Amino acid sequence: MGSYEYLRFSIAPMMDWTDRHCRFFHRVLSRRALLYTEMVTTGAVIHGDRARLLGFSEEEHPVAVQLGGSHPADLARAARICADLGYDEINLNVGCPSDRVQEGRFGACLMAEPGLVGESVAAMKAAVSLPVTVKCRIGIDEQDPEEALDSLTAAVRAAGVDALVVHARKAWLKGLSPKENRDVPPLDYDRVYCLKQANPDLPVAINGGIRQVADWQGHCARLDGVMVGREAYQNPEILLSVDPVLFGQAPPVADGFEAIEAMAPYVEAQLAQGVRLSSITRHMLGLFPGRPGARLFRRHLATEAVKPGAGLDVLLDAAAHVREASLRRGGEAQAA
Repeated sequence: MGSYEYLRFSIAPMMDWTDRHCRFFHRVLSRRALLYTEMVTTGAVIHGDRARLLGFSEEEHPVAVQLGGSHPADLARAARICADLGYDEINLNVGCPSDRVQEGRFGACLMAEPGLVGESVAAMKAAVSLPVTVKCRIGIDEQDPEEALDSLTAAVRAAGVDALVVHARKAWLKGLSPKENRDVPPLDYDRVYCLKQANPDLPVAINGGIRQVADWQGHCARLDGVMVGREAYQNPEILLSVDPVLFGQAPPVADGFEAIEAMAPYVEAQLAQGVRLSSITRHMLGLFPGRPGARLFRRHLATEAVKPGAGLDVLLDAAAHVREASLRRGGEAQAA
């Protein structure tokens, strides 16, 4: 087992959010963050439109695919397909609490079947030479988090799992919506710290409610890494701190303005392939938080990027609102 180099900082797989355009944008902000696809079911991988579901740009590396499934043979087959496509890691979802996922007997409900999760990891490990990891909760419903997480960990360790990413909350499959499951169950970081203490040679990362840069180092002092979800998406400029804070390297760009400039060639290439501008810019609405003109930036993109034929100029004009507002604010400050 030992260390796993990509684990130190990752951006969580998020349905409807972490598509290829989102991932490319996030890569512009950090060279070192591990990026994840949205969860893709084994059935979709095996039978679906792979170019649409699994396509990615070479610049996205390191990039992991998250699979949803519970049949070891199907997971092995899907893992092979994803390995052949060039992904850097295969991750098994044992944390999603949605009804659709439960009906398919995968996601968080697999916390109740650690033996099956172990079989699934073993099948994928036998099928590919890539790292195989698991993302899980600390338990579900009335489970004892001590027993539930320990049982799952023992099963996947025996199967040779390369790392475990733990969302430090229970998932309540009955009574809470997927959205509520991201906030209502209390966080229990200590449970994850104890897991690492009991399994010092197992790479373990923590997920859930991590919003401050200052917290990254605190978690990394006790664990092997952090996974950040909604904060990375809704406040993407926080990713500019990943490389300097956790890896001692300069960020690829200095600020949101440089990020937009770096995105320009990608945007133009995607537009030429028929992608709508809004499919890309919807992931960029969180830029410039708290800056003068940020609201105009969001409004301009929300109204103009959705129009047929919208081009790169729409994004550049939106950024110009922030530049102009900042200059005005600076001028007013000097005059005062």
